[in-house]
Amino acid sequence: MQTVLFVCVHNAGRSQMAEAFFNQMANGKAVAISAGSKPAEKVNPIAVEAMKEIGIDISYNKPKLLTIDLMAQASRMVTMGCGEDTACPASWVETEDWELEDPAGKPIEQVRKIRDEIKERVARLARQIIIG
Repeated sequence: MQTVLFVCVHNAGRSQMAEAFFNQMANGKAVAISAGSKPAEKVNPIAVEAMKEIGIDISYNKPKLLTIDLMAQASRMVTMGCGEDTACPASWVETEDWELEDPAGKPIEQVRKIRDEIKERVARLARQIIIG
C-alpha cells in the first residue's frame, strides 16, 4: 500500500490537515502520515476548529518528529512551507513542495482558505495515487 508523508516544520496545522483529508479520501486504498522537522507541543487550535467545521476531528492528533523511519515508510513525500525555513529534510523518495501559508497566528477566515487549498491539492494527489 502506498504511503504519503506530509511534512511541515511544526506538524501543527498544514500537514495535520493534509493527513486527515488524505486518509478520508483514500478510503483505505492508501495511507497518509504527517510529521514535522521541529514539532510543536500541540496541534494548532485554529486548525482543529477549521477542520471540525467540515466534520473532521484532528483534536486528538499529536505533532510528531520527522524521523528516518517515517521517511522509510513513505512512497511519496509532500513538504509544506520549506521556503520559510531551512528545516525541511532531503529525501530519497519522490518529493514535492506545496507552498502553503502557515496557519499559525492567522484568523479563522484565513485558516479556512488554507484548509480549502490543502483539501483541493490532497484531492488531486489522492486521485493520482489511487487511480494511477
